[in-house]
Amino acid sequence: MEKRPGFLTFYWDAKKGKIWLEISRFNQELLYYPTLAQGVGSNDIGLDRGRLGQEHVVQFQRSGNRVLLIETNYGYRALSLDSLERRAVAESFAQSVHGGFEIVAEENGTVLVDFTPFLLQDAVGAIQAIAQTRQGTFRIDPNRCALYLPHTKAFPQNTEFEATITLTGDAPGPYLREVVPTPTIVTMRQHHSFVQLPDLTAPDAYKPRIMDSRSGYFGIDFFDYASPFSQPISKRYIARHKLQKKDPSAAISDPVEPIVYYMDPGAPEPIRSALMDGAKWWNQAFEAAGYRNAFQVKLLPPDADPMDVRYNLVQWVHRSTRGWSYGASITDPRTGQILKGKVTLGSLRVRQDYLIAQGLVGSFDTNGADTTEAVQMALARLRQLAAHEIGHTLGLPHNYAASVNSRASVMDYPHPQVDIVDNAGNPKLSLANAYTTEIGEWDKVAIAYGYQHFPKGANEKAELDKIITNYIRRGLKYLSDQDGRPEGGAHPQTHLWDNGTDAVAELNRVMQIRHIALNQFNEKKIPVGTPMANLEEVLVPLYMFHRYQVEAAVKVLGGLDYTYATRGDGQLVTQVVPAQTQRQALSSLMNTILPTNLVLPEPILKLIPPRAYGFNANPREVFKRRTGITFDPLGPPEAAINLTLRLLLNPERCARLINQQALDPQQPGMSELVSALMGQAFGMRLTGQYNHSDQIQLLLRHKLVEGLIGLATNKDTDARVREVAHNGLMAIKKKYLRGRSTEVEYKTELQYRTSNRNPGYLHWMIRQYEQNPQQAPVATTALVAPDGAPIDPGQEWLDGCSWH
Repeated sequence: MEKRPGFLTFYWDAKKGKIWLEISRFNQELLYYPTLAQGVGSNDIGLDRGRLGQEHVVQFQRSGNRVLLIETNYGYRALSLDSLERRAVAESFAQSVHGGFEIVAEENGTVLVDFTPFLLQDAVGAIQAIAQTRQGTFRIDPNRCALYLPHTKAFPQNTEFEATITLTGDAPGPYLREVVPTPTIVTMRQHHSFVQLPDLTAPDAYKPRIMDSRSGYFGIDFFDYASPFSQPISKRYIARHKLQKKDPSAAISDPVEPIVYYMDPGAPEPIRSALMDGAKWWNQAFEAAGYRNAFQVKLLPPDADPMDVRYNLVQWVHRSTRGWSYGASITDPRTGQILKGKVTLGSLRVRQDYLIAQGLVGSFDTNGADTTEAVQMALARLRQLAAHEIGHTLGLPHNYAASVNSRASVMDYPHPQVDIVDNAGNPKLSLANAYTTEIGEWDKVAIAYGYQHFPKGANEKAELDKIITNYIRRGLKYLSDQDGRPEGGAHPQTHLWDNGTDAVAELNRVMQIRHIALNQFNEKKIPVGTPMANLEEVLVPLYMFHRYQVEAAVKVLGGLDYTYATRGDGQLVTQVVPAQTQRQALSSLMNTILPTNLVLPEPILKLIPPRAYGFNANPREVFKRRTGITFDPLGPPEAAINLTLRLLLNPERCARLINQQALDPQQPGMSELVSALMGQAFGMRLTGQYNHSDQIQLLLRHKLVEGLIGLATNKDTDARVREVAHNGLMAIKKKYLRGRSTEVEYKTELQYRTSNRNPGYLHWMIRQYEQNPQQAPVATTALVAPDGAPIDPGQEWLDGCSWH
């Protein structure tokens, strides 16, 4: 057999296709984690190239002629020098055995085991991921699995194994059919890494740093049963790389060992250079924290293995559809030390950014076009994206409150900033300031908290408190994922994909930008020779350009300003958004469902034909429709109406409105919200002509009634919310649906549809709801907006970015 010496020495038996592992490190902890080396290529399933699995601190333990691979339970421990106290905790909680092996040979305390079955398992949970996304029931086919030798290697500090894994199943779902050549057979490569853990007893050992809720860090948490009962049992450490100064006494010093990130050479130019430029921004933050050349970015050497734990990697990944990018890390579960940063960047995002720029400023004349502005915007977005995802691998979560401080953090989700330039009364759009070009002030604060070196004898907790106190005094803000989400979110300044200090003022400005862009939309938005039907893909992000600012402004309504305050730090704890500000938000939101703002200009409708044979559109990238192959002029307005109504009639938001008004009668309540919606939908008389605007008005009425019935019949909704929704329906019936269709005859559909006296369908819906609320009429399937977030990809993956 061929011997491969290293951290874990193994032998390759070519005749039997087996790997025999040599084990001499008994009862010594090491780190094990699986990785997906070759992905499936579907953003929806999530099985991407480079996907990291969970870390496990394991050790080999011998019992007779068997060896067990046992995981230590570090979620529960005792930080005590008393071995009996530590033993009591260890024996109180379960462990996990990841593998069992029969000893086939032994020599001088070293044993040999067949490691092949362990390596030929579904270690990354691909079967589960396929099942969870409803893509079929699959199982491993052992006859179609084998070890993959090119990426099976032993290094001094880690040993890497890789295997080709084949899953077979029946009735594969559409995502699999889209990316797998034979969808019933899914073959991928899964990787297993065994890594030497840092020595916690070494003189220069990594020192954990305590997490503060205001610090802006991911981390680890565990129960410490050695804690005095008068102190919290839960302990938290931040996640960070190990970084030390060569000269601890110097204000600015080179590091003992820099943090180096390596760029995937598979990223083409000019994309590669843009990504490397954005990644290098982090050196600005480390310089501000007292380090020189502490953060470096290099191209991955040709002979380097990207799976080697010694390489922090920025990987360029291809999928069949655009999707999220990720920043993940391999972390020591004992201390929070980051051992390897791994960034996954989806290759199709840049095309969507270019498409957005194309729609905003593009103009393709007969002889070509100057695409410089669009290209520069797309590359600027890539720089910001690289910095953002690397920030996750440095230990930082999102900071969705940074945009109110002049884009103070790359850890926010940035919407492109579009400026309106007045050109002699002819407004034009500019992308010159679309994205930031450097690291943010908040990012410098966060890096200082995590990585700054303090002089010998200094009180580290006091020094860390100073960093937090200083940023609070400067007016910087930090709020993260749960605060930024639009559904149920309440903070008036913490949003995804927004700009500016005032969400409502920015919504008004964005609506103006949208109006200019739609008025300037014509066939020159696509190059000569492009199918005219492709104009729809360019139209989608323009028509829905306001979608994320709607999500931001709606949180002002029923909003609550707050911080991650701790006792004594002087920060605002909670404060209800002023009533006037809430009513301004409601007024601006009503403007987003005004038919005159939603109607598509007739010239645009005439530009979009059905698709040519063999050139079908990606259904994710175009508006949903009810008209078959022809473009549906009511599809985009319905998507926009559904967006605003869904957010305004969110049950949690409605409950907050009721509670706020109960405490302060001057505040707008849910009844005021429903009244505003009723006035918008029914207060405006129809023109009496069968036109686009009237149809949108009727559509708004239908959607409002459906939304109120949905609220009133939702058993999980606050009873007071259901009551207000019910009262709204009764008010609509009494005030706006007073006519009786049986007494009026209409000669044409036009007269019937546009009459304000005829109750028709809406009256029938409300009557059905009254007679049997539990069997209320089912709402029409909503035409939702095409995939948009993150202003690039479609699928909402919880955080959008992930961290392990």
